[in-house]
Amino acid sequence: QVRLVESGGGLVQAGGSLRLSCAASGRTFSRYPMGWFRQAPGKEREFVAAVNWGGSTTDYTDPVKGRFTISRDNTKNTVYLQMNSLKAEDTAVYYCAAGNTAYAPIQAFKGAVGSWGQGTQVTVSS
Repeated sequence: QVRLVESGGGLVQAGGSLRLSCAASGRTFSRYPMGWFRQAPGKEREFVAAVNWGGSTTDYTDPVKGRFTISRDNTKNTVYLQMNSLKAEDTAVYYCAAGNTAYAPIQAFKGAVGSWGQGTQVTVSS
């Protein structure tokens, strides 16, 4: 079982930036796709971004394309989410997620999450 610990959330004004980090432990990090989901109050958890095991391929939900960037450092067992040009509608709890199958393509990631972090709050004031 992999353990995921997020950090980097907080309060920011609209138009600002934040970088979320997720440190993983408990298995060979570099073999698995990783990603981020978010859940706003009163809404279901939704997919935000994913990166494949090697970091060469990424996927994003349309509302964040061009503003968010997912990346990973396999030497540090860490995945990042750089969030720029933040909007009030980005306010949510952000969850780090780890895929459950080694070397799986990220196209399948949304339905193949094996582990979740505890979440970190991101609040964007307008």
